Amino acid sequence: GFDMEIVEKHHNLKADAPSGTALALAESVNEELGNAYTYVYDRSARREKRPEKEIGISAVRGGTIVGDHDVIFAGADEVITFSHRAYSKAVFGKGAVQAAKFLAGKPAGKYDMGDVIAL
Repeated sequence: GFDMEIVEKHHNLKADAPSGTALALAESVNEELGNAYTYVYDRSARREKRPEKEIGISAVRGGTIVGDHDVIFAGADEVITFSHRAYSKAVFGKGAVQAAKFLAGKPAGKYDMGDVIAL
């Protein structure tokens, strides 16, 4: 099995931690695994071996980082990391415009970005 960690980095003006995106990533992974995992946000006070069914979520705040997210799967002798780096807030604006166009003329209901990009 793999230990899972999510590390997110944002600019020094961002007030919330962890980011909504980091939480959404954790929820997506956990949902696929039958919601068997708990989350830990800070290991500094813990003096114990890492539990098996845990997703660690860490937040970094500094400089003008627009948004970095790493989902790390750490196993025996190997690590798989999925990363997303936003270098401009324009990517978020483009997504918002896409979502608005998608919603035009749709009935009231619950939609998410998966609907917008037809996953």
